[in-house]
Amino acid sequence: MTTTVTDAPGRTRRLTGFQPTGRLHLGNLLGALRPLIRAQDTTESIALIADLHAMTMEHDPASVRRFTLEQATVMLAAGVDPERTPIVVQSQVREHTELHYLLECVAAHGEATRMIQFKEKSAAGGPIRLSLLTYPVLMAADILLYDTTQVPVGEDQNQHLELARTLATRFNTKYGPTFTVPEGVRPDSAARVMDLAEPTMKMGKSLGTGQIGLLDPPEVIRRTIARAATDQAGRVRRDRENQPGVTNLIDILAETTGRPPSDPTSYAALKREVGDAIEALLAPLRARHAELAKNPDFVRRVLADGAEKVRPIAAATVRRARAGIGLLN
Repeated sequence: MTTTVTDAPGRTRRLTGFQPTGRLHLGNLLGALRPLIRAQDTTESIALIADLHAMTMEHDPASVRRFTLEQATVMLAAGVDPERTPIVVQSQVREHTELHYLLECVAAHGEATRMIQFKEKSAAGGPIRLSLLTYPVLMAADILLYDTTQVPVGEDQNQHLELARTLATRFNTKYGPTFTVPEGVRPDSAARVMDLAEPTMKMGKSLGTGQIGLLDPPEVIRRTIARAATDQAGRVRRDRENQPGVTNLIDILAETTGRPPSDPTSYAALKREVGDAIEALLAPLRARHAELAKNPDFVRRVLADGAEKVRPIAAATVRRARAGIGLLN
């Protein structure tokens, strides 16, 4: 039976988003998925797979569909409970795109062009899709659609949240109370997992030698960690500025085990300990994923149920926005 997500006075609703542009990695688990799972007992949460955002760049349609289903399966394997936390595919709730346009009617061109990701990606040259310029407004629609009160944000996401807050406040001022203005929250985990090969960069989904995918087999994980960048200092210590690679490994160990290295004298020992900790964390997830992957129809039903659970709130938000801005309902 599908249960509808409801509005209640004083309730806290948190939205956590993922883009299906690649396989989920260790940074996604520690920085986003695990805090989402831990909050299920105390916070009304929604897990959003933002597949429309994958359209902003050149992409393979089959890959987007495959990664969307895989990400949903990984979320279930990691412990997301769809009864408490609906898993929603963005494109399956059409109110996302309708609210996107309504918010574009209060957004300014300059606000979009100042967004860091647009500036960085457009600077590379070549054809630029209009959706790359406007997708931060779609991201604002994602947040505001569900009367979200909290959005987990990292340092690289503050700008997008601030745009959502600005547009919500501007719309409310011009057209009357319509949107909840969300607050940014730091996840329970302070994890900011860096690329193992390039430890000054955040771990991402793009192909490379420094990512640990959540479905990587043990031998791949061990090899990736063995090749992780360290330095010539020869000391196992946290020093983000001078020893970013070693610091990254120490932070990963702390996040996966809750303790510092047991042998602080050797980089090799540190890497073995990190490898053991990551394998202990990911082995149950891989096993559960393998079982769920045998039944993709079940996962598709979970996604359909998720859309049904959140649709009443999405529809109510769009009705308010349409009425406020001057459209007939």
